[in-house]
Amino acid sequence: MRKQTIKRGKRPELMWGLGLDQEMAERIAEGVGPGFHLRNFAQDALPQARDLDQEEKPCAVWVPWSVWSNLAEGRRQELRAQEPTQRILIQEGDEAPLEMETVLAEGFLTVIRTPLVRPKVQDAVFRAREVTSMYSDIYRMTEEILLERELLARKTDQLMFLNRILASATESLDPATILLNAKDTLGLVLPVRLLHAVFWTRQRDSEVADVEMFLNGKTTPETESQWVEFLMAAAVEKGGGPINGFTVMHTDPARRPEFSLSPGDGKVVTMPLVAAHETFGALVLLCEPDYRLGRDQVETFRSAVNHLGLALRNALTFKEVKMRADRDGLTRIYNRHTFEERLVYEIKRRRRYNHDLSLLMVDLDHFKQVNDTYGHKAGDMVLRRVGEILSETFRTTDLAARYGGEEFVVLLPHTSEEAAWKLAERIREAIQASVFRFDGHEFAVTASIGVASVEAGALTRDDDLLVKADKALYKAKHNGRNMVVVSSPETPLAATR
Repeated sequence: MRKQTIKRGKRPELMWGLGLDQEMAERIAEGVGPGFHLRNFAQDALPQARDLDQEEKPCAVWVPWSVWSNLAEGRRQELRAQEPTQRILIQEGDEAPLEMETVLAEGFLTVIRTPLVRPKVQDAVFRAREVTSMYSDIYRMTEEILLERELLARKTDQLMFLNRILASATESLDPATILLNAKDTLGLVLPVRLLHAVFWTRQRDSEVADVEMFLNGKTTPETESQWVEFLMAAAVEKGGGPINGFTVMHTDPARRPEFSLSPGDGKVVTMPLVAAHETFGALVLLCEPDYRLGRDQVETFRSAVNHLGLALRNALTFKEVKMRADRDGLTRIYNRHTFEERLVYEIKRRRRYNHDLSLLMVDLDHFKQVNDTYGHKAGDMVLRRVGEILSETFRTTDLAARYGGEEFVVLLPHTSEEAAWKLAERIREAIQASVFRFDGHEFAVTASIGVASVEAGALTRDDDLLVKADKALYKAKHNGRNMVVVSSPETPLAATR
């Protein structure tokens, strides 16, 4: 017969006996040796809840069938629930042998019969330890599998989140749309209440930067000023240089209660935006004050911001390229090409919807004298100021453009001839009232303006509006300059010299 040895630790392992008589307890203690400690409960003092809830659990429980069969089912269930304790059933020699199915159904590992000789006891203990070890291995493997599944699920969620960031960031080339989508998408990882952004562009041959801010919705002037100051400070810190000027745009033009939140109403997180190893902007997020991200969530969030940075850089580049293509480089208002495309579009709309359409042609008087007397830089200053006047005067639905040289045009949809005349007078007066200072000299300029309109219901050729406005401008020049002339003979001329 193969000799078995029990490996024992320094501390005896705990075993329980339930209602063992003295001889059974002695036989079991002798069979297992000094590496185990047997705690025997009397039949009338079996383990209670406090014993079952103790941190140290017995490795095995020895129970005579006579004791077990007399227990209430509730008490049996409490003892069966003790994991990973193995239960060993003891039958007296004169008791009818139990079927193994019954033994297993009662929650026992095995059954041994008296007399409890050493080999029987050792064999039962070995089986109990082997099963416990197997259960431990299975439990550990199960924990590892669950952990791997959890890690896989988290990585899947992270990939889905990054995919959503990429999808939302690349569906538009408008920075405002990208930022508005980003607030909702980043909210899947971080409780974002507001998301603002600031971008800066260094001027050529200068350390001074122009700043463009995108605020997440309109708010009160006081709160908006706080955010503007915060974003300006972020631009100075992250951009590493002084600021020349700034513009403010709103990604969501609506005014809602949450937009009144100031930088002090939560935790502010500033994330730099980097592309091609250059920091060109920053995201500023207002979050819940006590929220914490896990390490993997922080990495995922940084990856998302990097993707957003690339998308925003592309959007800003596209915006700049489009602006250069659509606008005059000096005055920053629209150029002739954009005006001609818009004119064709507005004439088609007028034919379809039968509304008024007017056009102003503005020409600066004696502009060549300004260049000859003060230099072309002075002339450029005048042209820029006229562009500013046109931009400040008209609606967003109107279109002001530099037509060529010192000549400008303004397209006015849904505007009658009389209204166009009044606007032209306002422009003429604003130009006349402007005082220009250059290189120690002070001077003024005036403008002649021709007005042409197509009234609702009139039938005209595509070039009629331009031809009429040009003729009206010629009359203004011929009649003495610094005046507004309308193309319709029924409308009286208005001149100021």
